[in-house]
Amino acid sequence: MKRTIMKELVLWKDKMNRKPLILQGARQVGKTWVMKEFGRQNYKYVAYVNMDHNVHMKESFEKDFDVFRILEDIGIETHTKILPGETLIILDEIQEIPIALSCMKYFCENAPEYHIIAAGSLLGVALHKGISYPVGKVNLLTMYPLSFKEFLEAVGEERLADYVDTYDSEKNVTFKDKYVEYLKKYYYIGGMPEVVLTYIEERDYDEVRNVQKTILQLYESDFSKHIESKTELERTRMVWNSVPMQLAKENKKFFFGQIKKGARSAEFEVSIQWLIDCGLVYKVYCVEKPGMPLKAYTDFSSYKLFTLDIGLLGAMTDLDSESLLEGNRIFVEFKGALAEQYVHQQIVSTTKYVPYYYSNQKSRNEIDFLIQKKGNVIPIEVKAEENLKSKSLKAYTDKFNPEYAIRFSMSNYREQEWVINIPLWNVSGIN
Repeated sequence: MKRTIMKELVLWKDKMNRKPLILQGARQVGKTWVMKEFGRQNYKYVAYVNMDHNVHMKESFEKDFDVFRILEDIGIETHTKILPGETLIILDEIQEIPIALSCMKYFCENAPEYHIIAAGSLLGVALHKGISYPVGKVNLLTMYPLSFKEFLEAVGEERLADYVDTYDSEKNVTFKDKYVEYLKKYYYIGGMPEVVLTYIEERDYDEVRNVQKTILQLYESDFSKHIESKTELERTRMVWNSVPMQLAKENKKFFFGQIKKGARSAEFEVSIQWLIDCGLVYKVYCVEKPGMPLKAYTDFSSYKLFTLDIGLLGAMTDLDSESLLEGNRIFVEFKGALAEQYVHQQIVSTTKYVPYYYSNQKSRNEIDFLIQKKGNVIPIEVKAEENLKSKSLKAYTDKFNPEYAIRFSMSNYREQEWVINIPLWNVSGIN
């Protein structure tokens, strides 16, 4: 599969002041594959080490911080020549040997000529347990599930993908039916690489759902394996399983009372942070005033939670393919939740913006997302279909007079006096 992050990895390779790279991302988003493929395409040798249950590497890193001795040990372990600039060294699941993460500092200072990438699905969890992080001594990249553009490329629609970033192109009108068709497929399949590959090879939605369920089971097993407290384990499962229900509400603020009666936020803070550290959920904070910078007006007690992947969200609810692809009245409410999840996923994975949302206790008006762009706060509304009634967005623009507002929908691109309508398949075009 063609992954956009490959370009960023090449830029890292060619940096004059390159440091060891930490590749972050949830389990199953394709980190191991992309690291190996990047190495295969750009280096003479690839030394891949999986640190999980690796006794030799554990002993090597725990002995001392002699990086040249460690490099020799990696060469022996992988049967690979370790040469500056010619060998890519991959340390996978680095959180399993915590001292190895601290060692990145010494690779940076004493052996900067060697090219090293480290990755770990549970790295964020490990850091919260007290692992020392080499601040300022590593470069960082985060990997996500396939974006809609990457999905189109994967299923053989490269020409459609070419126009995803240009929302005012006439191609978006001419081939609207195709974009809508594939967008609905993406809603169901999502962007997890193994799931997308299953669809490409099998063209069977039942098999797609089976793979999604397997991934969800893997995440559940991670809960049991890595959360020691039975109380926290149960709370983590409760939070994770409640996300679809929370997103289906009209007011999507995460409401603890819907997890269990009388629940308080303090009870679930650790569990939510655990899920965030794993890359399984994302917090979008509320701002009560759309001022600059948005971060200064954040209400940290109010937020929405989104999952990492729209396909997994559908699998968590057992949403059938017929309801999504062919339309089903019963499905109308959750369709809005899927559209919002989709937009969040594209903003996070394909743009440089940090999404917030707006809500004010004095009014019922809620704006799905706010982004900070070139000194302006841009409100964003998400519509699942072509219904362009936007009472909340209009009220917001009348009150705060933003430079412009964005509405994502299934309707064609058009500029109105107070809002720009952008097709849902062009979210990445806001860059």
